[in-house]
Amino acid sequence: MPENSDRQLHFNLFLMGVGHHEAAWRHPRTDPAQAADIAHFQRLAQAAEAASFDSVFLADGVEARSDGGWGLISHFEPFTLLTALAVVTERIGLIGTVSTGFTEPYNLARQFASLDHISHGRAGWNIVTSAGERAAQNFNRTANQEHSLRYRRADEFLDVVTALWDSWEDGALLLDRASGAFADAARVHEIGHAGPHFQVRGPLNIPRSPQGHPLLVQAGSSDSGRAFAARWAEAVFTAQQTLAEGQSFYADLKRQAAEAGRDPAAVKILPGVVPVLGSTEAEAKRLDRELDDLINPERSVGVLSTVLGLDLTDHPLDEPLPPLPPVTEINGAKSRFELIRDLAERDRLTLRQLVGRLGGGRGHQVVVGTPEQLADHIETWFGQGAADGFNIMPPILPDGLTDFIEQVLPILRARGLFREGYTGRTLREHYGLPRPAGRY
Repeated sequence: MPENSDRQLHFNLFLMGVGHHEAAWRHPRTDPAQAADIAHFQRLAQAAEAASFDSVFLADGVEARSDGGWGLISHFEPFTLLTALAVVTERIGLIGTVSTGFTEPYNLARQFASLDHISHGRAGWNIVTSAGERAAQNFNRTANQEHSLRYRRADEFLDVVTALWDSWEDGALLLDRASGAFADAARVHEIGHAGPHFQVRGPLNIPRSPQGHPLLVQAGSSDSGRAFAARWAEAVFTAQQTLAEGQSFYADLKRQAAEAGRDPAAVKILPGVVPVLGSTEAEAKRLDRELDDLINPERSVGVLSTVLGLDLTDHPLDEPLPPLPPVTEINGAKSRFELIRDLAERDRLTLRQLVGRLGGGRGHQVVVGTPEQLADHIETWFGQGAADGFNIMPPILPDGLTDFIEQVLPILRARGLFREGYTGRTLREHYGLPRPAGRY
């Protein structure tokens, strides 16, 4: 169950082109050209900030689909975009996805420390290990690393990055013009890391940032992913389809965090939800149908084949999935594989129906209904031990965000579940988390 009855919901706006539905770019209520316009993202971030969202969140991938693109439209590199958002906002958090598989700890530590300084303490890192073979092939490899090895590398990566963030003590920067002392050299430390994956001398070449450590976010739900989150994550973006599944994940991760010696309340669980809204249920269903009718099944099957690691391109659209391999044989995103498999089996979906269900939210919850129905859904998950908040994934943008802000948030505020305004300035303060003490 939730830790206390005084909690408030946390909301992150998951930015994705002109909407999270696979066919959003084809719908008449969107303009696909906006996905390449920084002003579009700046307006969305400002709207979310005016509504007191905790953060905006960017996913990222470092590969193109084999057909040259996908329905969500290619998106900007996270640091570039988040820096552009930082200068037009003041309070909202800025969370970006970067893989531990295809960068070096020193570069990443420096980039996030820079973003935290530029934004005055609003940076967050969504940590991923990257599952795709195509991504690995863009970084001088023929294949990706084995699943458990990716997480061992990620653990060491975090050890190095956090040591680099702490390599400057608070107060080490003196800027004493009279004496000529720029910094106190005794308070700036080499880290001298030597491990199986990395050798890093340090220190970082930027002083400790306003948050000490940018907020650490994680999005994997496999056994390895949960263990990693229990050790490191302060927020977990996850995908469950049913309340029971959400409650099970929530309880398990909080338990593992406690066993790792951490306060379970300091680990926020935030499932993704796609709000397909209408003034009536029939109106919401009509929008849902309009979007699903614009899905290109052949392209969607190609994407699904990549996710599952199983070629479905010649499988009949109106038949169930063929037998799938056991998850132990999957070297990609194990938790997403299990979610899709379980969804197809539980609801006895044909391949056509499955790609339709995944088109709305790629395995995240899709709630089709009125603002009151969505508010009830959010309150149920929040109050019954399945979530501390939600990653909001509007199916179309900007209209889907406007509808959520104007129609759903007032209901949740009237129920005392979401704040009227910010009470802090940093992302850690939005989450009610302390600034980590430096290790020196």
